Amino acid sequence: MATLWLYGRGRAAMAEKLVEEKKQQQLSYKGRARPPGIVLLNPKPSKGLTSKILDCAENLIVKLTSRLSSHSPRPPLHYLSGNFGPVSAETPPVNDLPVRGHLPDCLNGEFMRVGPNPRFVPIAGYHWFDGDGMVHGLRIKNGKATYVSRFVKTSKLMQEEFFGCAKYGKIGDLKGVFGLLVVLLQMLRASQKALDVSYGFGTGNTALVYHHGKLLALQELDKPYVLKVLEDGDLLTLGIMDYEKRLAHPFTAHPKVDPVTGEMFTFGCSLTPPYVTYRVISKDGFMHDPVPITIPAPILMHDFAITDRYAIFMDLPFYFRPMAMVKENKLPYVFDPMKKARFGVLPRYAKNEHEIRWFELPSCFIFHNANAWEEGDEVVLITGRCEDLDLEMFNGPVKEEVIPRSFRCELYEMRFNLTTGLASQKKLSESVVNFPSINETYTGRKQRYVYGALLDGAAKVDGIAKFDLHAEPVAGKEKVEVGGNVKGIFKLGPGKFGSEAVFVPRGHDVASEEDDGYLIFLVHDANTGKSSVYVADAKTMSADPVAVVDLPNRVPYGFHGLFLTEEQLREQANI
Repeated sequence: MATLWLYGRGRAAMAEKLVEEKKQQQLSYKGRARPPGIVLLNPKPSKGLTSKILDCAENLIVKLTSRLSSHSPRPPLHYLSGNFGPVSAETPPVNDLPVRGHLPDCLNGEFMRVGPNPRFVPIAGYHWFDGDGMVHGLRIKNGKATYVSRFVKTSKLMQEEFFGCAKYGKIGDLKGVFGLLVVLLQMLRASQKALDVSYGFGTGNTALVYHHGKLLALQELDKPYVLKVLEDGDLLTLGIMDYEKRLAHPFTAHPKVDPVTGEMFTFGCSLTPPYVTYRVISKDGFMHDPVPITIPAPILMHDFAITDRYAIFMDLPFYFRPMAMVKENKLPYVFDPMKKARFGVLPRYAKNEHEIRWFELPSCFIFHNANAWEEGDEVVLITGRCEDLDLEMFNGPVKEEVIPRSFRCELYEMRFNLTTGLASQKKLSESVVNFPSINETYTGRKQRYVYGALLDGAAKVDGIAKFDLHAEPVAGKEKVEVGGNVKGIFKLGPGKFGSEAVFVPRGHDVASEEDDGYLIFLVHDANTGKSSVYVADAKTMSADPVAVVDLPNRVPYGFHGLFLTEEQLREQANI
């Protein structure tokens, strides 16, 4: 296992030298002023006596906890095993990759997917959401493909590289008395300047978004990190985006960019009031004043939605309860099935929360929304609705059943009537469907097709289903099958597991059909240990991929993807 974490010395030295040279060239800006809002990282941790004492205290706590544990020696952690496990090194651009089939001209650009990839061995626990962000990129041009992988160079990562080991506490550590001690150690390291938390402590491991000529890597605990795609497809981290000091709170991993107005809509959650803060960012990159949203308690709100006129917030009963961590030996976020799910509909240019309308539906949690729009007096939300959520399913030792049988995540339509104040919902699929994606030129407007990732019992994607919102689902099914509103399923095959599918339109003509395009996504073959990028026909959902690009390295399972067009690549090259 240890070899998984080590860099090959010669290759690493050459790669790091190349990255540093490119970084210095890019950061010089050739005499131009740095674009406003981007903050260079310069964390200053300390290796002094206090730091060493705290390290000793941490090691002692870990050893004592391990001896008291019923698992001794400690079993391997599920999300550090198999293809959930990290790759040990970044990969500089590798050109002229093998391509089976053909890469259509509309895919000229760069496909990227980000996910957790811990740079150093965790000291104790590890949750799938904990790892350092690594972006895997595929530069496509004229039928040829180049692969690259780079860490998001966060303040956390830079400081752990300074020490040569993991230093920051993790979600996977936050259980029982040990979790409380981890929190206290982090507070001491910050107060004693052993760690520099002035630049935040996020990982940039969750999602990517492109707005106002900037590519942003996101994680909801922190501010966005600005990345840059170089001409050869390589990736650089430029710094943190703070919107000229107007952003002073965390930034969701799922902001929404309106394809018509060019604006970006976002929010941030906090453990102290206001628990939710809404923001609008103009097409020119100006962040407008914050709009606090009042909710009763701190929650995990991972996503939201917009329509042409509204923003939709989700006050779902997944609460931050630190006492549960200590008293019940649980992770501090706890789902309460006895509480209702609340949805707030706010005019999207509101200056305060006075006009928000709250609607109630049965208890649930939502990781990801597909889209939302308006129909007459109603706001319609298409979403992945989950029941019986427990974050422990993404945590802990290797286990056969990662997703409990009681857990369900299904595609739903929810409606909020602004005249009557009533809400309703309708199930559109069986379980387990997550990572719903659409043709994003329809974001905030009525659309027809949703592409949902089908998850097996081990939290891995084994297929992509195409749902037709104009058709009715077939009742009585036990799994997602073709028929009714399911127009096609792209099955990956035995031992093959994928990721969220990103839709790329064949053309940018507004008259083209909504599903006229391609799905691009990563696939790992557990039979061979190799990874590939697949391209599927989004209209026909043919079982035969349009193209398969074989990658030089294994790519761990991860989270969300993004495709940048040639035009966007040229635009962001100017920063």
